[in-house]
Amino acid sequence: MPSLVVIDYGSQYTRLITRRLRELQVFSVIETPDVTPERLRELDARGVVLSGGPQSVYADGAPQLPAGLLDTDLPVLAICYGMQLLARALGGEVEASPVREYGKAVLAEYGGALFEGVEGEFVAWMSHGDSVKVPPPGFEVTARTGDTPIAAMEDRARARFGLQFHPEVRHTPKGLQVLERFVEATGVPRDWTAAHIVDDAVASVRERVGDERVLLGISGGVDSTTLGLLLHRAIGERLVPVFVDTGLLRLGEGDEVERALRGLGVPLVRVDAAERFLSALRGIEDPEAKRKAIGRTFIDVFAAEARRLQAGGTIRFLAQGTLYPDVIESAGGHGAANIKSHHNVGGLPEDLGFELLEPFRTLFKDEVREVAEALGLAPHLRDRHPFPGPGLAIRVLGEVTPERLEVLQRVDDLFVSALREFDLYRDTWQALAVLTPIRSVGVMGDNRTYAHTVALRAVTSVDGMTADWARLPHEFLATVSSRIVNTVSEVNRVVYDVTSKPPGTIEWE
Repeated sequence: MPSLVVIDYGSQYTRLITRRLRELQVFSVIETPDVTPERLRELDARGVVLSGGPQSVYADGAPQLPAGLLDTDLPVLAICYGMQLLARALGGEVEASPVREYGKAVLAEYGGALFEGVEGEFVAWMSHGDSVKVPPPGFEVTARTGDTPIAAMEDRARARFGLQFHPEVRHTPKGLQVLERFVEATGVPRDWTAAHIVDDAVASVRERVGDERVLLGISGGVDSTTLGLLLHRAIGERLVPVFVDTGLLRLGEGDEVERALRGLGVPLVRVDAAERFLSALRGIEDPEAKRKAIGRTFIDVFAAEARRLQAGGTIRFLAQGTLYPDVIESAGGHGAANIKSHHNVGGLPEDLGFELLEPFRTLFKDEVREVAEALGLAPHLRDRHPFPGPGLAIRVLGEVTPERLEVLQRVDDLFVSALREFDLYRDTWQALAVLTPIRSVGVMGDNRTYAHTVALRAVTSVDGMTADWARLPHEFLATVSSRIVNTVSEVNRVVYDVTSKPPGTIEWE
């Protein structure tokens, strides 16, 4: 499939570049600076984007341009560090800026191919300490700010463009228009749509699977539910979907999952393993240890069920709803830190002999929702907030006991139900409650209490890679707080989390 390739130089915004290009219906992927010409041909690259990065291009060991890139006729969009790297490689000069720019800046002048059709004030998000002092031969300066004389440059004849600012972030309101002009300059097909993704995935699954059976672990979330529908469309009754009920889901969610999937024609196999998971978590307080314990238990339960199902006929493939962010965060790929492990990235015992099938491995969360809509999944299921694989175990801070889990389930249910009641659910990307280990003094009637503190968190986001805390109305928060302390006797204090990602993560653990 024709693509645009984003070279990752360590910028926190690299994945956003990829996502914005996909919003323009272009398939884009992330590669490292050592990507080879052969790999670019394999990806059918029609253009290359060089990301920003934290280093200086003249520092020892600074990452360089991909080998042979400048010997090709591929269009190049170079952003921030990428622009400096491109300028230096082509004979320009880069130096430390007299005045560093961090935050919003206004382009004093702008023009050229990337700004065609853009009108009015152009606010750009800057984040740099170095800048291009002299552009390379053949390049024209196309934008500047009060502090940066060369904020954009281009060699239109060779379709090479440099931007000192970040067009991919929301803080550059007209940045998507700039990216669109680059997309047009590459001539790459703009056919990365939900319908195209479905058709391509179905064809790919059928080609690889043939007449074999596929085992699928379904959690009840949007990803695995949508994957179940996709696989059912591709191979029909040769899909064997298994729902391992960990007991760590939201209040009544296990039953809801079963009803929903059976109602969609998916022949679900449900395994009740709540006691096993709670037993595995006994005495564990560290969040990463919890994830690993849940992962091990899930594998043990799932493997036992797989062996039972294998006895009824060989199952060759195991399907997982792994997404692109899962892969990046778990592997620490492309220079990303290993923030936390994901239970669905990893293997079952080798003696089971499964071949892994991951049709959503290149998709972001919101793309999965678009696929779900194309497959006919009902809106109330399609638009459900993301839910972590380890479930509520990572929202109970400290040891997970049946009693503490039950408290959190009731609090969570009150919060999410209120969001739906006040028509705020779809205004948030994810909402959750956290049971903290903090107890505080309170007063109920004439009695002193010493009870739990719970934290509520709601964020807005596009794909979960970055997120901002949701500005929920104060009256709504007051109502929810009142309902929680009046209904859940074990809780006497409610706080609201106003941390964005970064620096925080969406989940507390």
